[in-house]
Amino acid sequence: MAEDLTQQSERILTEGRALVRDNQAGGRHRASASIGRGSASLKTRNLLRRAGFFGAALLTILVAVSAAGLVLNGIGFAGVVIAFFAVIAAAILFANFPKVKVPKRADLAKSQDAKTLVARTELWLEHQRPALPPPAVRIVEDIGVQLDALGKQLGHVEARHPAAAETRKLVGELLPETIDAYARIPAHLRHEKRVGATPDEQVTESLTKISREIDHVTRQLAEGSLDDLAIRTRYLDYRYGEGAVPSLAAPSPDQDPEKN
Repeated sequence: MAEDLTQQSERILTEGRALVRDNQAGGRHRASASIGRGSASLKTRNLLRRAGFFGAALLTILVAVSAAGLVLNGIGFAGVVIAFFAVIAAAILFANFPKVKVPKRADLAKSQDAKTLVARTELWLEHQRPALPPPAVRIVEDIGVQLDALGKQLGHVEARHPAAAETRKLVGELLPETIDAYARIPAHLRHEKRVGATPDEQVTESLTKISREIDHVTRQLAEGSLDDLAIRTRYLDYRYGEGAVPSLAAPSPDQDPEKN
């Protein structure tokens, strides 16, 4: 009995210290806040869908009231009250349903295209934030911005491109597996050191490494565009810069003027 009370006291103290740390770090972020454009787009489409359902419900109520008025030669005060409460009920219903479907971890890697993978991963990550320590939450939000940039770059490469396969492995498997492994650890054990670091520190370090790798892949994919922009900038400077002499025989922007 005494041992049970001691364990409960330690658990309460541990959770209390965690709460203090969270408050000092600015508190936990709301799971509803979007971390990237992909997840925000999914939520916007859901809101538009709700608005469409609500509009259809209003139209149905209006038609029903009009038909009842014609048949009954007026609906009277009772009919107006019923119609009013029907509108209120529809508003409450479609303000909450249908909800955005949060993908399961196992479904993330099954996304067929990069844009879908990014959006679904962002949405999944948003709902994992309450279980993460504040430093990890900040990294997750940074990853959301990185995923937007990565998804844009992947939109210009083929699905069989090595970078696309690496992204699926990194974003669709390693990232969610890391967070899942941390989430399975009981809350009162997440602040105890093991192998030189606490689970809080380990998940933060792992997410930092994943963030760096996402940035690395994005930079690799963007190298072609960066080189192309640099070549065209040199051409414009050569063709239209100060001291340039207009010529009908000027090289095209697809040629590097330094080679001439």
